[in-house]
Amino acid sequence: MAIKYFTVNQYADENPAFSQGGLRHLIFNENSNGLAESGAVVRVGRKVLIDGDKFADWIASQHKTVEPKAKPKARKSQKAVNNTANRW
Repeated sequence: MAIKYFTVNQYADENPAFSQGGLRHLIFNENSNGLAESGAVVRVGRKVLIDGDKFADWIASQHKTVEPKAKPKARKSQKAVNNTANRW
């Protein structure tokens, strides 16, 4: 199986969910977002290449489940509060 490497422009063209700027942002921050440890970014001289399979695995590992927030209890409108206060 051959490893498929892409430039940032090629990866963005083949995967429209990722813009060039978005990919560059991820690569620039690779040490803080875990991308460096994944091995998805390869540098050959000044050329920056993306290993498509490793990048896809890294993206899948970023999935986090978020608990839905509880709905706040309904509040009385300010008008209803003022009407209640005026009764006394």
